[in-house]
Amino acid sequence: MTRAIFLDRDGVINREVFRTGQAQAPFTLADFEILPGVPDALDRLHRAGFLLVVVTNQPDVVRGLASRDQVEAIHEDLRRTLPLDDIRVCYHDDVDSCACRKPAPGMLYAAAVALDIALGDSYLVGDRWRDVGAGRSAGCTTILVESDRDEPTTIEPHVRVPGLSEAATWILEHAGEA
Repeated sequence: MTRAIFLDRDGVINREVFRTGQAQAPFTLADFEILPGVPDALDRLHRAGFLLVVVTNQPDVVRGLASRDQVEAIHEDLRRTLPLDDIRVCYHDDVDSCACRKPAPGMLYAAAVALDIALGDSYLVGDRWRDVGAGRSAGCTTILVESDRDEPTTIEPHVRVPGLSEAATWILEHAGEA
């Protein structure tokens, strides 16, 4: 079995878009911007032997705010730009009570089966309590990227960092790879 880094997308890999005063997912490739330091951080983790798996909730599709084609275009760009091994998407909303929408760990479990991932040796990097909840439920070490979002963290992460670069450094040190 192999180790993986599960990565939330919006706010961790890419900049969020502000609409009506709220941070939200970009709807189009034109609005999509990878955050500074992300390519280098992911390269370091990938070279250390970690699989890189994006796990992202994208309820704006079912809400009618974005199309599935728009989301998939963003993911195709990510696959071309970054050393990602997989991208897992939940298109459901909370009312659907599915097993894949974070904080449920379904996307992590599915990736673990498909890619032979040892969840207990893996990490989840996210910027919301939902991410931390999914990672904790799956048995991963959780890292919260702090944001300006005014949202309480109802589930404590193992560690807090300012960005993905710092998360990569912490993971590599924690895993004895630095």
